[in-house]
Amino acid sequence: MSVERTPPSPLAGEAAAQSAAGEGPGGEGSLGVVGSRGPSPGGSLRSRPSSPARGEGKGGVASLAQPEFRRRAVLQERARTLRTQMTNAERKLWYALRDRRFAGFKFRRQVPLGPFIADFVCFEARLVVEVDGGQHACSASDRRCDRWLAANKFRVMRFWNNEVLSNLEGVITLPAQALRVEWS
Repeated sequence: MSVERTPPSPLAGEAAAQSAAGEGPGGEGSLGVVGSRGPSPGGSLRSRPSSPARGEGKGGVASLAQPEFRRRAVLQERARTLRTQMTNAERKLWYALRDRRFAGFKFRRQVPLGPFIADFVCFEARLVVEVDGGQHACSASDRRCDRWLAANKFRVMRFWNNEVLSNLEGVITLPAQALRVEWS
């Protein structure tokens, strides 16, 4: 009785393909290097070891940047949350700014900028519009944010929630004037 051998599955990896072909460490067609990286000539590309995930590996730049990567990821996640939980004033102003409705300029909302999250940003004009509630009165973190944004050549305009809710048209005129002056 004869037993038929089925060829190894392509998912079995290079080792299975080499053993089925009679190639192995020290065998014909092998370079004689045990544990070498990458496929042997003519071998499967699937056997190539996967690259380490971002921030993993043997020291180097990736491991040094890991805390920065985590901070960025936390800021991005916080910005996503803020986009879904907008205040009434932010929502009202966003409907006036979105879709290039505002003087043809593109605004984005809840954007991480450096170590801060800006409410509304126009990168083209480097303009940041912030809508603040009562908790922001005389805030040290807002002053730090304004200094950081100014150092990175952003202009900041801050408005109170009640101003946006009661006088949206008046609030919108100030950024519009700033944009017209800059682009004229």
